[in-house]
Amino acid sequence: MYAHPFSADYWRDASREVRDLRKLLFSALMIALCIVLAQVPSVPLFGGAKVTWGFLARSVCAWVCGPVLGLLFAFAEDILSFFLTGGGGYPFFPGYTLTTMLGVLTYALFLYRAPLRVWRIFCAKLVTNVQNVVLGALWIAILNSNGRFSLEAWYASASLSAVKNLIMLPVQTVLLVLIQVGGLGFMTIACVFFLMLRRRIGLKSRMLLAAALGLSNMQGIIGLVRRVLGVT
Repeated sequence: MYAHPFSADYWRDASREVRDLRKLLFSALMIALCIVLAQVPSVPLFGGAKVTWGFLARSVCAWVCGPVLGLLFAFAEDILSFFLTGGGGYPFFPGYTLTTMLGVLTYALFLYRAPLRVWRIFCAKLVTNVQNVVLGALWIAILNSNGRFSLEAWYASASLSAVKNLIMLPVQTVLLVLIQVGGLGFMTIACVFFLMLRRRIGLKSRMLLAAALGLSNMQGIIGLVRRVLGVT
């Protein structure tokens, strides 16, 4: 364990992860999981904010694999996700890849080989949300102004994004704490939120949840999730 990432030993350990076959396989699994989680419906909150699920897999990969392998993971995940899912209607822009890489790096700097503390998880999510606001607004301003930066466009986009990210921050922090401290799975977390908000869980989500829990059929799966949550 390291109290901070500012040591040679920390970066030496992080560099070794690139040569660890198990960590390489784990990062590949997290890429696949990010693509799967992109198919899980988001949960709307208020003020236009909504909870998506990809950040959960990215944070876990950063936590396990560290900053060096995490950067490689983030680059590959962003590129593959875009071309396999169509980018969600957005054009390909390398700035978004950079944002993903910085986000994973931030998670790693706070969580890799570090004691698990709620304040670390909160700070990691806070910093990544600030990055999303500042850089996301910058990329939108550039894309909407034919390659030229517009301060007015950046400010308008950043203001709206800041409100949404502020609303999402406590929810996202709780999700990360439940996964990294409580041990709940990604799909279980998503299902719990649907149940709490009394939203219908569709067939696709039930199939993904059954696969995540290693079940051969979907019968009684919602009741099982309730029992898992109760035990946790």
